[in-house]
Amino acid sequence: MKLWRPGITAKLFLAILATCIVLLISMHWAVRLSFEHGFIDYIKRGNEQRLQLLSDALAEQYATHDNNWSFLRGNDRFVFQILRSFEHDGPDDKHGPDGRRGPPQMPPHGWRTQFWVVDQNARVMVGPRSPVPPDGTRRGIVVNGVEVGAVIASPVERLTRNTDINFDRQQRRTSWLIVALSTLLAALATFPLARGLLAPVKRLVEGTHRLAAGDFSTRVTATGTDELGRLGQDFNQLASTLERNQQMRRDFMADISHELRTPLAVLRGELEAIQDGVRKFTPESVASLQAEVGTLTKLVDDLHQLSMSDEGALAYQKASLDIVSLLEMAAGAFRERFASRGLHISLKLPESATVFGDRDRLMQLFNNLLENSLRYTDSGGQLLISAEKTAHQLTLTFADSGPGVSDEQLKMLCERFYRAEGSRNRASGGSGLGLAICVNIVAAHGGQLSAAHSPFGGVSIKVELPLDRDLTGTV
Repeated sequence: MKLWRPGITAKLFLAILATCIVLLISMHWAVRLSFEHGFIDYIKRGNEQRLQLLSDALAEQYATHDNNWSFLRGNDRFVFQILRSFEHDGPDDKHGPDGRRGPPQMPPHGWRTQFWVVDQNARVMVGPRSPVPPDGTRRGIVVNGVEVGAVIASPVERLTRNTDINFDRQQRRTSWLIVALSTLLAALATFPLARGLLAPVKRLVEGTHRLAAGDFSTRVTATGTDELGRLGQDFNQLASTLERNQQMRRDFMADISHELRTPLAVLRGELEAIQDGVRKFTPESVASLQAEVGTLTKLVDDLHQLSMSDEGALAYQKASLDIVSLLEMAAGAFRERFASRGLHISLKLPESATVFGDRDRLMQLFNNLLENSLRYTDSGGQLLISAEKTAHQLTLTFADSGPGVSDEQLKMLCERFYRAEGSRNRASGGSGLGLAICVNIVAAHGGQLSAAHSPFGGVSIKVELPLDRDLTGTV
């Protein structure tokens, strides 16, 4: 038999309901104790006042009857009549009974306990047949400074009147009824509250299950600006990143397969043609095969360089160096190749700028950017390399002439294997990994690489590198 395991909604509901029940019961007993204490205290004060009034009235009657208790012995009605006079005339009226009132048949309404009237020898003159309680409230009857008797009342905690007992029972029932109704109301209010509070959590749980199952298109409704709302937004951002990475991985594998398939197909065709005798094995055919092998070698090398730069495994031997002279050296090496294609290189650089970096990797960065402009710039165009130096940063700009790219193509220009259509395509012989490697090299030097439209109609690559801290005076 499968045991029922409450979910988070049931747990939160039970936790809130249990807290409400504990609070209600605690309040019930607190109010109950306060009521009982106050009620008994109220009765006690009233009885003490009446005991004092009765003892004073009996003292007057004792003096009126020649200092003798013969008029009172066994005459309960006389005492009740005195008490009744207190009820009609008020507690400040200390006069005895008069002939206008009939004899009462029971203690007045304000009296809450049994009482006894005893003489100076502690013999009971008026009261029930039960023994006089030793812990009762006692008020002496004093005449001319001599105690001639006493009025004794049972402890106020012993309620003897049915009305008081019934009232106490009614209050108990009413109090517990209020607790029960309040608990029911708390349950009715807590259940929708728990469901409402945990609705975003349930959506996140369901979304996480779908995300773990590989459905990266999963999104949750992120409402509100509280912690759950921000968690929902972060979940959507995570799902979007995973979906984008999955698509990039698929594209990456497809691009690698495509890039490898083309030179391999050419090699296979060339070799089959030589094997079948369709093409003779000549130095020209060997050169063609070597060209395809060179293409494959460069692609594999680029993939190796990219993977190492992604993992941070490239060796960086950094030192303070003048990046301006390094850039001039790289541009000088490409100047003849640019001229052979009818392209012009112009430099607009400061006298010097010192950075803390790796000479070989920075030279690789500049070679990739120059090679990129050489391949993807139409004949008769130009490349302007400029630099802007601030107190803590050097910004290099490689701006070439047409053809240009669209805004959508510009956003993806640094993606792996991506090349724009038109003149900037695979026919130029690139693998589409050069800019991706450049991004990693710049990031390893604490900088940033971005692409924008060139004022000459082509593409402008901006490289931001921090200057050497020791030389700029920064910490």
